[in-house]
Amino acid sequence: MSRDKRRLSEEERALWGAVAKSIKRRAREVTSNPAADPPAAAKNGPTGLVRRAPPASSPPPLSKPPPSNRANEKRVRRGKLAVGASLDLHGHTQASGREALRRFLQRAHADGERVVVVITGVGRGGGGVLKQSLPEWLASPELRDIVSGFAPAHRTHGGAGAAYVFLRRAFSNP
Repeated sequence: MSRDKRRLSEEERALWGAVAKSIKRRAREVTSNPAADPPAAAKNGPTGLVRRAPPASSPPPLSKPPPSNRANEKRVRRGKLAVGASLDLHGHTQASGREALRRFLQRAHADGERVVVVITGVGRGGGGVLKQSLPEWLASPELRDIVSGFAPAHRTHGGAGAAYVFLRRAFSNP
């Protein structure tokens, strides 16, 4: 359906002007933290509108998480690449889980492991905090040099609540 490109007549323009003048502006609702609201003087400007605070910006991620590694995931599932060790993060907080993961991966890398399983758990409703934080942790500066990638684990290794973490080769100095 196409729109007509005709111009409004004088009568239509006058009618539209009367309708536009009869409309009153509504004040917007403020849905933010009351402690972070601006003072009352700054809140209501000359038009009487309530001004919203600018949205809080989240800090940019430190670095890009390691890539998902589908080829190695298939090799692990087929038994061509053995899982060397596993870490279960059930019962950990974010802080203790991150530290336990760092120690575990550094030790596994030093031992020459190439694939490890990290069990985070699924969390309530499938959105576990540890599960969501894992890619960010793997991208941290202390781990990015030893982690080559990660992939969701097969159900025999923990399924949706676990991930394969692929480690780079450990080179020894002669």
